Amino acid sequence: MTVNSASATIKVAVVAYDGFNELDVFANFHILNRASRVVTSPMLTAELACASGTLHTMYGVQLNGCQPLSSVTMADAVIIGSGGTLSAIEDASFMSELRLDPTRQLVASQCSGALILAKLGLLRDQPVCTDTKYRPHVEATGTKVLDQPFFANGSVASAGGCLAAAYLSTWVLWRLLGSRVAEQTLTSVAPVGLESQYVTEVMAMVERHLPGHTARQ
Repeated sequence: MTVNSASATIKVAVVAYDGFNELDVFANFHILNRASRVVTSPMLTAELACASGTLHTMYGVQLNGCQPLSSVTMADAVIIGSGGTLSAIEDASFMSELRLDPTRQLVASQCSGALILAKLGLLRDQPVCTDTKYRPHVEATGTKVLDQPFFANGSVASAGGCLAAAYLSTWVLWRLLGSRVAEQTLTSVAPVGLESQYVTEVMAMVERHLPGHTARQ
């Protein structure tokens, strides 16, 4: 799914909803937009997509000015964070606007966001990664939960743990812009002094889950 057109504009929607986990949403949002420092064409832009004009994070920070949730239908990739997920999956209006299509989009979840993928019927028999707190809820849907930070099958991926955003962002960047952009972007946010070790581990995990184990470009 790598985009090669010099004129292409790639859009990634990072979905937030009331009570969302700040790390899931803002870390992915930041890492993805940071790719613009590595490559300027094609341009990649990550936007926050929300069901309402004003949201509050898990720890009470007010968020305004998101793109409408309906914008996810036009995105090349969609990442769904965690937080107030148990309420979100019972919100018929919220769920109805998440019209996602893995045949033309990359779709990913972090932690309890896996419950949304399950509710939308996007997982089928695919196992997922999630966090410890929500693991029982995910398993109650009949979905197998893996003891690892990242898993992807085709165009659907999941990550588990509040600090696992780097896996999702790297996967999206690699699939859409290639391994070089993914690696350089990840290096720019890696812990100082541990860049090589950190980047190698994340890239190796993501590469194992690429279609056909695509060789690095």
